[in-house]
Amino acid sequence: MDDLQMPEPQQHQSLPSLSRLEGKIAIITGAASGIGHAAARLFAREGAVVIAVDRESSGITSAHPDFDRIFPLAQDVNDDGAAEATVEMAMRCGGGLDILFNNAGVSTVALAEDTLDEHWDHEFSVNSRSVFRFCRAAIPALRERAGKQGRARIINNASIMAERSDKGLCAYSASKHAVVGLSKTLALELGQYNITVNYLLPGSIRTEMTAKAFESVSLRRKWEEKSPLRRLGTPDDVARAALILASDETDFITGHGLVVDGGATLRA
Repeated sequence: MDDLQMPEPQQHQSLPSLSRLEGKIAIITGAASGIGHAAARLFAREGAVVIAVDRESSGITSAHPDFDRIFPLAQDVNDDGAAEATVEMAMRCGGGLDILFNNAGVSTVALAEDTLDEHWDHEFSVNSRSVFRFCRAAIPALRERAGKQGRARIINNASIMAERSDKGLCAYSASKHAVVGLSKTLALELGQYNITVNYLLPGSIRTEMTAKAFESVSLRRKWEEKSPLRRLGTPDDVARAALILASDETDFITGHGLVVDGGATLRA
């Protein structure tokens, strides 16, 4: 059974552009593929100038050839100075910064007793420390923008595993719990400047990172059956949730975790 070819994910009709981010400048990390790729394109279609960040080996420089609003930046979020360089590019290309979407992430599966220090450190470096560094670097620019425009946004990509967990996910789950804690603290600290800080809790999303795991028919069906919608999520599903939190309509929402899991966590 597990050798069966995985079907293509369900395609959804594109939603009309409403120019919800017209005049905004956004940074999106992990933008060469998956959720970040979908979000960069959606934000650009909605009018934003997007600084699309990813590792040089990811192909980021050619990932969005048909979008003149997307400015690729080949930068590893782990590198010292990466956050500052990215904010500087946003200021240079767009003249400010309205939205920071920390999306880049990695995951390995190993029981705790088999998890090496280097694997633990790498997941925390990408999933947690880089999020902190990008937030820290972006705060002055976001505060300046919010002072002029009345609002600015930070959106951090966590996971439903930030509130739950599963076998083999000790490093991933712990690193995503850290993202939630950071987001809540920043929401308290930055609210006075009209900067909202929220986080996403995606469930089973079919991306390049998860594709290998979902080649297992039994695993895929397990997660499809958990969802009342009877399907895996797509990068577009999460990108649309990020758009909601990035929009002007969410001025009174901060410190919130938006679950994007097709209802999977409704079950005990």
